[in-house]
Amino acid sequence: MKTEHAHMTECAAEAARIARGISAEQLTAATTPCGDWDLRELINHWVLYTSHGLEHRARRTPLPDELIARDFTADADWAEQYAAQLDRAVAAWSDPAVWEGEIDLGHASSPAAEIAAMLIEETALHSWDVARATGQELKLSDGAAAYILCAIDGSAELYRQYGGFADEVDVPGSAPALARALARSGRDPQWTAA
Repeated sequence: MKTEHAHMTECAAEAARIARGISAEQLTAATTPCGDWDLRELINHWVLYTSHGLEHRARRTPLPDELIARDFTADADWAEQYAAQLDRAVAAWSDPAVWEGEIDLGHASSPAAEIAAMLIEETALHSWDVARATGQELKLSDGAAAYILCAIDGSAELYRQYGGFADEVDVPGSAPALARALARSGRDPQWTAA
């Protein structure tokens, strides 16, 4: 749990840094690595699931409809609100007991540690998506990148079955762990906004 929580903390800090690097003018960007989503849609998904969703999963509570329908980017200080919510979410996972047992997902339940891994993976992947769409870079330690790669290796086929990941992109086996993780999730590590 300590290692995983450290990776969660690192990915959350990177997400907050990337959010703070987005200008109001960029929110209207139409091009992202996420298919039909424009930047505002991508950011709202990112904020909802990687901060509010992360905390609610730890607390074993459903996301309120109000949060699901909310446009987080409508608030001028959305990036600071997101950073504060990320801190609350990471703090909720700091209790070792939270990593035990199952988390009910509504249609099924899964071990808490597996849910945490998926949420850490989602935080990293969507942070990369947002960073790339806004001319930034996701910076992860080698250890965190290797963890994300391992998490994706364990979930990629399931994600693909439900349309969450596109087909794997070819990259050399010698590529850095983050590039291989992106490729296995169906992202082109060389993607740039047009």
